[in-house]
Amino acid sequence: MTEHASTPAGHQPAGHQTVPEHERRPLRSARWFGPADLRSFGHRSRAMQMGYAPQDWEGRPVIAILNTWSDINPCHMHFRQRVEDVKHGILAAGGFPMELPAISLSENFMKPTTMLYRNMLAMEAEELLRAYPADGGVLMGGCDKTTPGLLLGATSMDLPVIYVPAGPMLRGNWQGRTLGSGSDSWKYWDELRAGTITQADWQGVEAGIARSAGTCMTMGTASTMTAIAEAIGLSLPGASSIPAVDSSHIRMARSAGRRIVDMVWEDLRPSKIQTPAAFANAIAVAMAMGCSTNAIIHVIAMARRAGVAIGLDDFDRASREIPVIANVRPTGTTYLMEDFYYAGGITALMKRISRFLDLTCLTVTGRSVGENIEQAKVWNDDVIRPLDQPMFSGQAGGALTVLRGNLAPDGCVMKPACCDPKFHRHSGPALVFDDYPTMKKALDDETLDVTPDHVLVLRNAGPLGGPGMPEWGMLPLPRRLVREGCRDMLRISDARMSGTSYGACVLHIAPESYVGGPLALLRTGDIITVDVPARTISMAVSDQELERRRASWTPPPARYGRGYGWMAGQHMRQANEGCDFDFLQTDFGPPVPEPVIY
Repeated sequence: MTEHASTPAGHQPAGHQTVPEHERRPLRSARWFGPADLRSFGHRSRAMQMGYAPQDWEGRPVIAILNTWSDINPCHMHFRQRVEDVKHGILAAGGFPMELPAISLSENFMKPTTMLYRNMLAMEAEELLRAYPADGGVLMGGCDKTTPGLLLGATSMDLPVIYVPAGPMLRGNWQGRTLGSGSDSWKYWDELRAGTITQADWQGVEAGIARSAGTCMTMGTASTMTAIAEAIGLSLPGASSIPAVDSSHIRMARSAGRRIVDMVWEDLRPSKIQTPAAFANAIAVAMAMGCSTNAIIHVIAMARRAGVAIGLDDFDRASREIPVIANVRPTGTTYLMEDFYYAGGITALMKRISRFLDLTCLTVTGRSVGENIEQAKVWNDDVIRPLDQPMFSGQAGGALTVLRGNLAPDGCVMKPACCDPKFHRHSGPALVFDDYPTMKKALDDETLDVTPDHVLVLRNAGPLGGPGMPEWGMLPLPRRLVREGCRDMLRISDARMSGTSYGACVLHIAPESYVGGPLALLRTGDIITVDVPARTISMAVSDQELERRRASWTPPPARYGRGYGWMAGQHMRQANEGCDFDFLQTDFGPPVPEPVIY
């Protein structure tokens, strides 16, 4: 089963054609290396300083490898070696590899949040590809924000690129139990707070939950976004599902290196792949997977960079139609990404939902989606469910539900498949907190006046207020209620939450409270109503009262007085707009010219 599942990504696609030499277009890198002038003398002599000879680059595509490896990113530990596999493929196909390190965005360690720096990686990726003599690029990412960051930058530059996903880590293990990243961290943390496990147990979970290189092995943001990259057509078929430490991952990396060389000769750029239909495919795949809520923000940003008008309603429409068929935690109940790969992976899931896809879309293979998935099979129907036996139906709310109302006029998102169904329709009094430390202290206070019917609210945690919209949206439950057996409550914020999280969490409230959105006007005791079937969220406060409150509202102070944080505060858009910087969006100004070389 493993070999069959990995074959599409581990081998050059059938029907692959190398462009004949007499039909090959001039290489961009020749602007640096070709002219018989003093400037190009400098380029050539410095290349020779590094031990290269003219025959290493003459007439060969120069391939920039944007590698997001670092010593502090456990998801990308293997990239230090895997980049050599990519180089092997590039050299075998007649290219000239050039590794360019890019900011790593380690989800676990980077503060206040990697989301603040996604656009920094996007800028870096765009400018690395533009400023250096690159004819094409290999994008090496996987940890949550590295995928959209790299793809945003590559889209804006529009050179031929191929994406190499890091792949998920192996299953976690503790006391004979299978552990899933993130999801089980929250689960056992509540058990520790409830007193049902010991501190020694907790340390065992700590040591057993992450056992290898690779991204979270639940269907978190990392696996969601790498699958979306593949669904759009920017990765080799099957690439996103391969575990990081599987030998098939090495073969995939080498195949990607070989393929990008021919993509340069074919001039197969992102603009030819990222069509409206390709993004519709990505949304459909995301829904079927039970994706991370973060997918909405990133896909909106990616689509708009590509000139495709994607918005919240596109996700909600797809969620009503397409059932969740991937039984992978946290939306699923049993399996992890390793199991998903053995069951057939993304290609098999796409084959199963093919009636929801445009199979004519072009991909990095030079072939269509339909051709890429033609031979795919599902090997375990409990992992990748038949359409008539889904984990969760579109009629029940789908993978993601977009809600609107006087609390979120520009929309917000909920993951109804991951919470107790009783919260699909719920009204209760708000318990409002203005910052995370105050909230954390209050919820740990066993004398706190709170019931399971309350709605916990955190504000000032959005794109600008966070800053960077941290993953705080799975608010901790009150300690006393946890001890009494409560394991879910309705929670609302303008923050995000990890794709590995679960529960009745309403996220991405837009506009955010920091800029004066209605959430800023909410008070403790106000009744909040969420109705998933009706797609509504509201607070029982009159328009007149809201106007009175707005008149007395004071904007919070700026988060940064200088530096990158200040720039983000000036230019980051709201969640429903993808959180891109306004000046990076395609329609902001004319195309950036090629760099001058004098």
